[in-house]
Amino acid sequence: MQRVCVVGAGVIGSLYAAHLAQVAEVSVLTRREEHARALGEQGLRVSGKSDFVAGIAATSNVERLPDFELAILATKATELGEAAARLEGRFPRATLMTVQNGLGAEEIVRRLGAWPIVSAVTFMSGTRHGDAHVEYVLDTETWLGPYEETPLETVQEIAGLLVRAGLKARTLADVRPAQWSKLIFNATVNGVAALTRLPHDDHFADRDEPWQLGHLIHGLVDEGKQIAGAAGVPLQDDPWEMNVLATRRGSAHYPSMLEDVEARRPTELELINGSLVREARRAGVKAPLHEALYALVHARQSAYLPVAVEA
Repeated sequence: MQRVCVVGAGVIGSLYAAHLAQVAEVSVLTRREEHARALGEQGLRVSGKSDFVAGIAATSNVERLPDFELAILATKATELGEAAARLEGRFPRATLMTVQNGLGAEEIVRRLGAWPIVSAVTFMSGTRHGDAHVEYVLDTETWLGPYEETPLETVQEIAGLLVRAGLKARTLADVRPAQWSKLIFNATVNGVAALTRLPHDDHFADRDEPWQLGHLIHGLVDEGKQIAGAAGVPLQDDPWEMNVLATRRGSAHYPSMLEDVEARRPTELELINGSLVREARRAGVKAPLHEALYALVHARQSAYLPVAVEA
């Protein structure tokens, strides 16, 4: 694959676009024309784990996009339906790759077209310093797997492209264990951060005293594991160990849901916490901690949004 379109140029989309531009023809579809103009005039600067400026062809008008073989849908879950709708009826030979948090992104895309879909999970993270500058903070793998009838060879080709671009990637025959590991981690860490206003730091792993936050985090993770087990999904990684490792990286991370509630934006609550709660109900598993967390974050979001946001 030599022609790639990245839909959405937030932190994750920018990291994919800039790195892939080193080895492929990359176009970026933005929401705002001024964003596209900044990328075209300044290029896309990456600092931190990588340090370079990539030349990027960007537009906010889908009709101006050149043809492509791969589209990476790198929007937030709350914007995925709108982003996929912009591609509806177009680029029938392209493969689309989802990288959203939570569960259900593939189903949203499928409702809008018959493209082959690749499911991906990433823990890459960074800091956005402007429309044309992103700092690369956490350089972890992207896990990729086929959705429905997409050939595994297609997934392997995309993973190889990411690796050639200087990113880390791993192909999985079944990506669900990775998705669920991240789902439980995200539902726990994002939800608690949104309520406490704490960044993801050592508070989330402390269990020395009965009142410390690590006990709640551990309880939420245990509930998540029970839900995954009832759903018949073995976890690729232990979400508690993922949490502990992340708190030891040396710098506090601001989870996206915390950033969203502080900026009074819609959160990814439905695809993350909502998905886990719905799976618990479907499997007949009691999950009082996650039910409470979901309700409380929903209430916090409802305090500034005129209507509830649903996937």
